Amino acid sequence: MNIMVVGVGGQGTLLTSRIIGKTALNAGWDVKLSEVHGMAQRGGSVVTFVRFDKKVYEPVCEEGSVDVLISFERLEALRYAHFLKKDGILVVNDTRIDPMTVVIGAKQYPEGILESLEREHRLVTIDAGKIAKELGNSKVTNSVVLGLAARHIGFTEVQWLETLKNTVPPKTIEINTMAFKAGYEG
Repeated sequence: MNIMVVGVGGQGTLLTSRIIGKTALNAGWDVKLSEVHGMAQRGGSVVTFVRFDKKVYEPVCEEGSVDVLISFERLEALRYAHFLKKDGILVVNDTRIDPMTVVIGAKQYPEGILESLEREHRLVTIDAGKIAKELGNSKVTNSVVLGLAARHIGFTEVQWLETLKNTVPPKTIEINTMAFKAGYEG
């Protein structure tokens, strides 16, 4: 299984990848993770790969080989969609974060991103930010997205929640659990 997680610095991309990797490891798979931070602290792209199978030799996925691409932002989904295999699934948080080039007026944010992606890929979207705010903490947006993606990755809800509980800071277990379940059941 090849999974790619993309987002903008501060969205929880790395934490999400670690939860996926630990869940697969706990289920008995060989797991490899690779993280590319880029300009994460300045709102730049963050890309991670999680691969698991009986034996995994390399942590990075090639273009056209990703089974599940999880994106925490629309433009990041567009940027990396070419990594998906033909029957892969694209899980996208329907939110917009303007890159610096858009903020300074050098470029325009593309219109119709989700519509374009839907024409070419199996697309599942969620407004995870809205759900997280309704739960009372916008910082758990990534757990909402992970919950939705988990349905397409495999493992039981109990396996996911056990890993989540053992990975997030103790004081955030309850809110992250609620966020995960909202995405998983959504």
